[in-house]
Amino acid sequence: MRARGKGQLRIIGGHYRGRKLPVPAQPGLRPTADRVRETLFDWLQPVIAGSRCLDLFAGSGALGFEAASRGAAEVLMIERSEPVTRVLAANIRTLGTVQVRVHRADALRWLAGRGGPFDLVFLDPPFHRNLLAPSCTLLNDRGWLAPGALVYLETPANQVLPELPGDWTLIRDRQAGQVRFALAAAPGPRTQGYRMIITAETICW
Repeated sequence: MRARGKGQLRIIGGHYRGRKLPVPAQPGLRPTADRVRETLFDWLQPVIAGSRCLDLFAGSGALGFEAASRGAAEVLMIERSEPVTRVLAANIRTLGTVQVRVHRADALRWLAGRGGPFDLVFLDPPFHRNLLAPSCTLLNDRGWLAPGALVYLETPANQVLPELPGDWTLIRDRQAGQVRFALAAAPGPRTQGYRMIITAETICW
């Protein structure tokens, strides 16, 4: 979630709807746009409640805080910048949410360990560093994904998505302005939820 300058993040739905949180003044830091978040969480509405979420490259925390607002049982944010981590921790305290935690770490090094499983993963790394492909590989190979887990991917609109692990399914792939965003699924028994996600496109577009 990388963009420029100091500003505010607005949570657009759920329990914390309308709450505004500060965004650190860090080069390249940008909250995922409201329109993209609204579409994404309309897609996720059938499966978000009670889910365990991982927000890698958390940045502003826009996706993780939105997930918590909409009923996720747990959100773990991973962010390597110490100043950004401080702001995320302060925003967690401001909201008074017990579902959200932030951990300071390099995302790829952290993924090289073992952990999980998570039901939903948000991948919005700095666009210029080509981190989507290695992140997907580590998520798949190191046991971070629950059966049927969903993985959100965000890239510049002029870039192709990385090659996904062979047994993943690309459910959604859309563009809004200069951003391309997609949703992929690991194998598992959540086909009814996926049908509802696919149906939700007629609501969003």
